[in-house]
This record gives sequence, C-alpha cells and structure tokens, in this order.
Amino acid sequence: MTSKTFSQPRTMLQIAAVALLSLGVTGCFDDDNNDVVVIPVPTPTPTPTPVTLDAGQCLNQEVAPGVTVASLVVPDVLTIDPGSPAGFPNGRLPSDPVIDVTLAVIFLQLGADGQNALTLANLPLNPPENDRPFNANFPFLAGPQGNPTLSLTSGTNFGFRTDAASAYTRVDRMGMPAVSTALIPSERKIAYNDASPADDAAGDFVPDLSSTLQSLTEALADDLVAAGLNPCAD
Repeated sequence: MTSKTFSQPRTMLQIAAVALLSLGVTGCFDDDNNDVVVIPVPTPTPTPTPVTLDAGQCLNQEVAPGVTVASLVVPDVLTIDPGSPAGFPNGRLPSDPVIDVTLAVIFLQLGADGQNALTLANLPLNPPENDRPFNANFPFLAGPQGNPTLSLTSGTNFGFRTDAASAYTRVDRMGMPAVSTALIPSERKIAYNDASPADDAAGDFVPDLSSTLQSLTEALADDLVAAGLNPCAD
C-alpha cells in the first residue's frame, strides 16, 4: 500500500481524499477502491475554571472617612447628619444621581484610576441634568411637564396627614436606594419589607445581601473590565 495524492480525481472516494488532503488530513490509498481515511479527533477545549471573586471587599471600602458601604446598607436607613453637607448619602437632594452612586460604590474600586462615587453618573449614557429645573424652595420638586392648572412650584398651604402609623400598610421599604430592589432576592422581598431596620442591624438579611452582591459581581465583572473600569472585587 502506497501513499499518493490525485491530480485528476476519478472517483468520489478520490475526490473526497483530495479534499481531506487539502485540509491537512493524511491517509493511505491504493488502487482497489477500499481505502480508509483516518480523520484525527481534535483535542477538546478544556472547560474554564470558574473564577470566584471576593465581593466582601466592596462592602468594606470607605465611601467617606470611617463610613463603609456596609454601614450605609445595614441597617437600611437614610441617615442625616446636620453637621455635614447635604447630599446623598447624607440625606438626598432632588438632583442626586442616587442609583448611579449606589451602583458605583458596590461595584467599583473607589479611588482607582480616578474612579469615585460619580463615575457611573458621569457616563455619557446619563442625562446631564433634569429636563425641568428644580425649585429652590419647598417642596423642591421640578415643575410638571406641559401647562397643567395645578403647580407644585409655589404655595405655602400644604396639608400633611397626621394618621397614626397603624392606619397604614407598608408595601415597600424606602431606605437606601436600590437595596430592597436590587440586593434582596425576590423570594425574600415580602419578609424584608415587613421587617424593620432593627432586624437589619441584627444581621437577619446580611446573608441575602452578600449572596446577591456576590452573584451580581461575578456576572458583571467582565463587562466592567471591558468598559475600562476597575471592579472592587478581586
């Protein structure tokens, strides 16, 4: 049995042999039309080893001196320090990009390559300002769109309900933005909204917060890196 190639194929087998030879597949052929071509089996690509990131570093980084991300999330309350400048996370101004700030401090390494709490807010995807100017006086909200007869930009006779807390039913907790929405898993949201900041301080929902943050970090880390950003998790 000799090895040969065909310059002028005469049979379907020979045509197939020429095609295989052109792809670098070798074989042995003779003239009895009973040739066998052995096609090498490619080595399978090894399965990538999953990368585990430590999202705990994100919770421990400082947003301000002595103020960690974890201390802003647990317990889930929006604190106000009259001795510090107003603005999120010290209270909230109507113009504060609170969601962008929240996402930045739980996903990005603050201080790395100039990254800070406003890094995501400064991306060109976001509008630079509200489409209507905010009112400088109470209730500080921007005027409505169009020309409605009711305006919230002026007036002093505002009526506030004085019902006892028992007259209301809690449907959602509005503490730090995005905590209940993004970090509490769906099956735990009712329990979370029915609970109180005292339950947060006791650590009842810390495993939920940590687990969700870990999953989100591992899912988004490669996208953040591809966008030129530095995640806070290693």
